[in-house]
Amino acid sequence: MPTELYPSRRALMIGAAQAAAALALSPPSLAAEALPKMTVTRDPNCGCCSNWIAHVKAAGFPVEVVEVPDVMPLKTRLGVPDALASCHTAEIDGYVVEGHVPAEAIKRLLVERLRVKGIAVAGMPVGSPGMEIPGQAPQIYEVVLFASGEQRLFARYRGLQQI
Repeated sequence: MPTELYPSRRALMIGAAQAAAALALSPPSLAAEALPKMTVTRDPNCGCCSNWIAHVKAAGFPVEVVEVPDVMPLKTRLGVPDALASCHTAEIDGYVVEGHVPAEAIKRLLVERLRVKGIAVAGMPVGSPGMEIPGQAPQIYEVVLFASGEQRLFARYRGLQQI
């Protein structure tokens, strides 16, 4: 005679609690297939740009690369502050990503949906994605949020490690 198995009410409650805890404790993330396409505009002669593009592709971002001899007109049109300028500019889901921003910070921005124009890593800090130099310790650098007339700290990193 077959025996029908029904989970007890207690087992159902424990399972539901475990599932809720797992969802609440997991960090926000975007599935690779859910990541929007990133368009990166760069100078074709810049090697570190290629390294940064490889970094964001490895993180799951689909990337379209546009090579131009002068990226400054795009930076001006997108409102990138001069003090935050770097060697390449990306556009993704309505945001600007300037310079060697870690993919983790870009994903966080996309999850948090902040009301800013974008994020940037000014210059080319040693150890930032695409600027790794064997034998040199990574510098501490900042990822900065920017909007019209406003800049504020978003995250601080050493290499790929947020600090």
